[in-house]
Amino acid sequence: MDFLVMAGQFILAIVIMVGIHEAGHFFAAKAFGMRVEKFFIGFPPKIISYKKGDTEYGLGAIPLGGFVKISGMVDESLDTESLKKDPKPWEFRSKPAWQRLIVMLGGIFMNILTGIIVFTIMIYTWGEAKLPPTAVSEISPSKAAKEIGFKTGDKIIKINNKDFNEFDDFFYVNSLEYLSNENNTITVKRNDSLITLDIPKNILNKLAKKQFLLPRAEFTIGSIMIGSNAEKAGLKKGDIIKSINEEPTIFFDQLRPVLAKYSSESVNLNVIREGEELNLEATVSEDTTLGFYPQFSYFNEFDTTYYSLGQSFIKGPKEAYRIIYLNILGFKMMFSGDLDVSENTGGPISIAQMFGSTYTAQRFWTLVGMISMVLAFMNLLPIPGLDGGHVVFL
Repeated sequence: MDFLVMAGQFILAIVIMVGIHEAGHFFAAKAFGMRVEKFFIGFPPKIISYKKGDTEYGLGAIPLGGFVKISGMVDESLDTESLKKDPKPWEFRSKPAWQRLIVMLGGIFMNILTGIIVFTIMIYTWGEAKLPPTAVSEISPSKAAKEIGFKTGDKIIKINNKDFNEFDDFFYVNSLEYLSNENNTITVKRNDSLITLDIPKNILNKLAKKQFLLPRAEFTIGSIMIGSNAEKAGLKKGDIIKSINEEPTIFFDQLRPVLAKYSSESVNLNVIREGEELNLEATVSEDTTLGFYPQFSYFNEFDTTYYSLGQSFIKGPKEAYRIIYLNILGFKMMFSGDLDVSENTGGPISIAQMFGSTYTAQRFWTLVGMISMVLAFMNLLPIPGLDGGHVVFL
């Protein structure tokens, strides 16, 4: 069921984005008197279609794209038969170059417009949630971060000599915006000393889609998986696992290494429940988990700022264009060799996993907005078969 919910959200998002993209081409072509022979969402084989006027509308079985077929246009279908005859007034090739250019850019324009509208409405509806730096006071470094010199418990003070002011800044440490600079530095407070660590420019290749630094946070038991060892042990939502076999596990980064020691073994859990201490027996599964989702303490400390509609129309476009900026930055790093293509890109399955196994409106529309802007950027690339390739020839 979890997979179906995840896949369903992904397919729905793609259908929305592809439909809007192809509608941009469709309405632009119609506006200039071009004949549109087909408007399909999804690729063949055809599932269903109907014809209205000169256009056949339909759905294809492969929901990873779509297309419009405009008379007199040689596209990826390689239909060259029409070119043997004189151009007709309703054909793509008979129109002036500026009209053909608008038609080819119509899909990209619609995706950008959609991204801007989505992010604007999201900011107006849900506001902007931020966390003060005191809520994430310490970090838990990844293996790659430890090799550079980070230690568990370090507190971030500056990122590239700029003050660490917001929760968002913490996660930007993991992003291209910081790690693409020539000289990356992070200043941390360790005990009573300030230490500045140099970050290698190719650090992203070592991460392979994993996070660089994580917040060191206390946690409680969130939801418990049905039939899991956590349920069998009697764990309940809100419980705090103080220790396992007398090894401290207050912080989440402490929990995983301890569980890894006891794969398929029975352990003693020292649990705090509503202020009282309990001792429970649990079996660690073979994959070194107990079967619950953690709830981190800092999730309760978000400060949300709400904006007027006018303010949202300023912040929404900025957030949308930031997606394109990150894509441009990523391509630049790939071409320079600072970012490995195979290690840092993902296919449809990777994207589908981002939607999660449960539907959350804010997460779904955030991803729709992101996908819309990414589609706009990708289609503008001067690659044969994409809109950008046609634009170059025009």
